[in-house]
Amino acid sequence: DTRISAAAVSGCFAPRERMPQEPIYRSVFGLLREFGDAEIASLVAPRALIVEAARAPVISGPPETGRRTAASGTLTTYPLAEVQAEFRRAAALTAGLRSPEHRSSSSPPQNEARASGRGGRPLTGGSEVSLTVSGDGQGLPACDATLTAFLAALGAMDALAANGPSPRPAAVPFSLEARRKRQFEQIAEDTQVLMRDSSLRRREYWSHADFSSPDKFVKTTVDYRETFWNEILGKLPEPALPPNPKTRRIYDTPRFTGYEVKLDLYPDVFAYGVLLVPKGIPAGERRPVVVCQHGLEGRAQDVADPAADSAYYHRFACRLAEKGYITFAPQNPYIGEDRFRTALRKAQPLKLTLFPFIARQHEAILKWLGAQPFVDASRIAFYGLSYGGKTAMRVPAVLPGYCLSICSGDYNEWVWKCSSTSSPYSYLYTGEYDMPEWNLANTFNYAEMNWLICPRPFMVERGHNDGVAPDEWVAYEYAHARRVYDVLGLADRTELEIFNGPHTIHGVGTFEFLDRHLKFKGLP
Repeated sequence: DTRISAAAVSGCFAPRERMPQEPIYRSVFGLLREFGDAEIASLVAPRALIVEAARAPVISGPPETGRRTAASGTLTTYPLAEVQAEFRRAAALTAGLRSPEHRSSSSPPQNEARASGRGGRPLTGGSEVSLTVSGDGQGLPACDATLTAFLAALGAMDALAANGPSPRPAAVPFSLEARRKRQFEQIAEDTQVLMRDSSLRRREYWSHADFSSPDKFVKTTVDYRETFWNEILGKLPEPALPPNPKTRRIYDTPRFTGYEVKLDLYPDVFAYGVLLVPKGIPAGERRPVVVCQHGLEGRAQDVADPAADSAYYHRFACRLAEKGYITFAPQNPYIGEDRFRTALRKAQPLKLTLFPFIARQHEAILKWLGAQPFVDASRIAFYGLSYGGKTAMRVPAVLPGYCLSICSGDYNEWVWKCSSTSSPYSYLYTGEYDMPEWNLANTFNYAEMNWLICPRPFMVERGHNDGVAPDEWVAYEYAHARRVYDVLGLADRTELEIFNGPHTIHGVGTFEFLDRHLKFKGLP
């Protein structure tokens, strides 16, 4: 805002690389791709910016609420050396904007005033970044040197004075806690207004898509897909290593053989999963593949181990292999409780979510599967439960190598799910603080992600008793997606099955959907 002629920042100027360790409200998606505090300071120049190294609030972690729902994060006063180092970067970035009398031919000036308590010498304001130090960086905010420099920058030295007693309230002091609560409630209510209006923003955003025919729709959604991958999910560079596939046999049953598979991507980063190959595939026959994705805290073996039969997965990769399908169960990185969430918090300031890593893993998996002599690369489907259902929405949306997708136990009015302060289904009241994603409300809810999969077949599987969301939310959001398939004359390519059961793989309508669209009858 260029109407602001001078600014002062106290106790909050330092290298931003510590962002993942601070309270989560300080996390800014994509910030570190372009900006540290020095770069932000350069946007203020040539107007005056006074940086004060001073005491900051101390936060030792989330408040005690009796339930484990908040993200970890601490806040302390920044070491003076770190503040000075970031200030030097800012001074170097803005050196060319300084007035001629402040320039140095050898190095950028580093204007610094130190204050012990509230004393210190004033700084000369102007078109430059200046540093004041209160009590060796541990003193109270707004020391005399800071106030003097700030008033000088505003040209207010004649009207106001930095020295003197602190002002006192003229009336009965108000309650700081009550005021803080009112401010919080106002901010929270503003998010609810934005949430309720978000469908209008998405309608405006999608106004450039052409829904008049499947061909025109595909052509006019190319840019949307690129935006979704680059700006919403984040996009990693191409893998740095050849896949160097490694396999070993781990299962041998009457109907299929199972193999562990490892594919290299980057140094210390690889794709891993379990491949199940039906026995007796005739020479030369190429069969369809169903990629079967586990959910939160799951492992590939949870869906592909013939001896496992969890209440969630019911061996669905094995059951499909017994029907004659080739199946592959990838290992996704959402495992290890806060370990993967810590990795995510490091990724977000770099404009990345978990899904760029997952997408590159699946890209390698698709290429490797498609190269196998018994696989039909044009018939590789995706079927995921829970967090695997989240993957079913996002990965096939950016990877056209999946010919269809099935989202089980996750399809949702995702904006409400992540934002509502009134619904018991909201992620605001659970421990999954990793769920909110940058700017989805204005761009891509689940229906719009679904549109990126269209015209490929898509199905939703849901149990009445699934606690992820109420049936009404699922049906409401699916109706938006279904309408596009109908308008494009593709109603036979999408389906919603709601069964009388919990958060689980049902494997009835979905198996029929796979048989129909993969054109594979399979074994009884």
